[in-house]
Amino acid sequence: MKKQFHLTAEGINEFKGELNILIASRTMIADKIKTAREFGDLSENAEYSAAMQEQDRTESRIAEIEYILQNVEEISKPTKGGMVQLGSVVELKSKGGKSKSYKVVGTVEANPSEGKISDESPIGQALLKKTVGENVEIVTPADTTVYKLLVFPSITSLD
Repeated sequence: MKKQFHLTAEGINEFKGELNILIASRTMIADKIKTAREFGDLSENAEYSAAMQEQDRTESRIAEIEYILQNVEEISKPTKGGMVQLGSVVELKSKGGKSKSYKVVGTVEANPSEGKISDESPIGQALLKKTVGENVEIVTPADTTVYKLLVFPSITSLD
């Protein structure tokens, strides 16, 4: 059974861009392999081994991205008046007054350092189906924190 991947339009474009770069790098890697072969004995040729490993990594990543793009479901924009769902951008405020913004995305697009959290993460799971004004209890391995959901989930960017 094929896995369905949930991505925003931005995430789909990022994967397509990465795929194009990787495909374009094939020629450069092939040139590295050709040059390394000219050094002689392949069994003790570090340049050849490195180039082959780079080719393996590149081809594996190309296959992975192609699989994701073949099985992608684009996340639609959240509806006004709705609950937090995939694609929603929310702002949380702690009792201490600190605010945090997150965009809820699918697992392959998640990047916490950019504020993109997976719907399968503890934070993402706690946020789904919540509405503005609700308190959200987020349980992580480190602790449990209660936040107030401030931003309406129809906002769709962190800008």
